[in-house]
Parts: sequence; C-alpha cells; structure tokens
Amino acid sequence: MRIQLQLSPNTEPVPFNHLHHLTGAIHKWLGGNSAHDGLSLYSFGWLRGGQPKRQALSFPEGASWNISFFDNELARQLIKGILEDPSVAHGMAVQEVREIDLPSFSKQHIFATDGSAVLARRKRDDGSREYLLWDTLAANDVLTHLLRKKLEVAGFSGEHLEVRVAFDRAYARPRPRMATIKGIKHKGSECPVIVEGTPEAIQFAWLVGIGDLTGSGFGALR
Repeated sequence: MRIQLQLSPNTEPVPFNHLHHLTGAIHKWLGGNSAHDGLSLYSFGWLRGGQPKRQALSFPEGASWNISFFDNELARQLIKGILEDPSVAHGMAVQEVREIDLPSFSKQHIFATDGSAVLARRKRDDGSREYLLWDTLAANDVLTHLLRKKLEVAGFSGEHLEVRVAFDRAYARPRPRMATIKGIKHKGSECPVIVEGTPEAIQFAWLVGIGDLTGSGFGALR
C-alpha cells in the first residue's frame, strides 16, 4: 500500500538534512513494530513543495509525502499512529491521508526517484563500504541482488527472483546526490532505474524502493 500525506506548512526552518526526522516520525507512528529492524520492506519519498529560504527549506503551502509498505497491515498501523499523533517535525503535521492506487505493470518499467537518490553500496575487503554510482556497472548487480533478497524475505520465489535492476544509462541528467543522516554522509545517484521481471516483482519494487537505506529516505520510486 502507498499512502500520500498532506502536511501543514512548517512553523520552523526545515534543515536540508532532515531525513532522520522523517524516519523518526515513521518509527513513532509504527510504535514498537519491528518493521524498522533488518531489511526494510517499505520506503518513503522526500517532502515535496519546499523552497530554499535562508539556508534551510520552507513549505509555505505545506508538503506532500509518499510512504509505501509491502505489508498492508503496517500501512494501517501507520495510519492509526498518525490519527493518535499527527505531528511530524518543524511544526508540520499531517492534515490528510490518501491511499494511492497500485499501478499495473508489464515486464519492464522505468522508474523516476521520488525526490530521493538511489544508494548502491558494497563492502570492501577491509570492512568499509564503497558507494557505487549510476556510471558503474557493478552498481546494477548490487541493486539487483538486494531487490532479490528482499523479495525472498517477503516470501516470493521462482521467476519472481529473476528480476533485474539497472540504472537508466540513457538518462541525460544523472547526478550524484549527498545526504547526511545523523552525521554520516551517504552518496547516492539521482537517476531513473529500469526494473525487469514479473509484474508482481516490479510492483514490489515500486513499494519497497531500490537500493540501500530505503527505510531512511533513499531509493523511493514513482
């Protein structure tokens, strides 16, 4: 299930690096649920409707915010949490909740990111992590492996696990995008992705996102 939240205008400046505040709101609404432990089978886009103002962001008309879950029950738990406490951060609060219809997919789809960047990482021999961008073919393998792993965790098998993910190398304006979460800088790619597989696997990708840290604001698709 994908839900779209309409938020009220902010009453305090919204810092550019505010993703951890959005993550915190989601965790609050989910309560003690374990959805935010381990592999994230949900994703959320970045706030839409903002404009730069004095080295921060302002949302004078409010913001729209998409959050998607593979597990519909978790989405309902989130909505229940919102009804109990609609506050988000920086004076913003949820004013409206709307369910977005699930699209129908064929066997290939090109997705734009939902304001976010796609994060592809792999471990080096020394245990550190290497960030791979859209222009590195190895990034496609990393993204494919992670989506297949999430599908398996969600109970998919057979041909669904043959799904493949690749950055759209025909896209004319890809760019790296840095986001800092609690002092840690993460470098992702602002570039569409091509997902090939069963319609069910592609719908799954639309919900859970692509790449690492989808539960922290990376890799959400639209």
